[in-house]
Amino acid sequence: MTDNPHYPYLRTVDQAKFDATPANERISQRLIDEASGATSARVVYIRTPPEGGSPNGLHIHAVDQHFYVLSGIMDIEVDGETFKAPPGSFLYFPAGMPHRNWNDGDEPTIHLSINAPMLKEGEVMTTSLGES
Repeated sequence: MTDNPHYPYLRTVDQAKFDATPANERISQRLIDEASGATSARVVYIRTPPEGGSPNGLHIHAVDQHFYVLSGIMDIEVDGETFKAPPGSFLYFPAGMPHRNWNDGDEPTIHLSINAPMLKEGEVMTTSLGES
């Protein structure tokens, strides 16, 4: 994470790290989390390559999760239904709602994942429901 020492609340994506990671690998970077002093939410910047997806397959979270799709077309399964989310889509998965995301396109997808409330140290956020 690149931080501006003159403004400690500014977080930027480490683009060099993303550029150095092979395009066929999923990569993520926490922008806001406990380490940055956040107390109510975690924000993660995620790139998913074609044919990639959520590492846990179909899963649930102990917290609400929100996605904002920045680029690419994200494939989503939530509550037993599947659909495509283009750039500019905002998705909401209530805590305990089974869901998964993957990339069935030709280009990587990039999205922000916002998880709230923030869990305490040692609490489990994600529970896998099996492969999908």
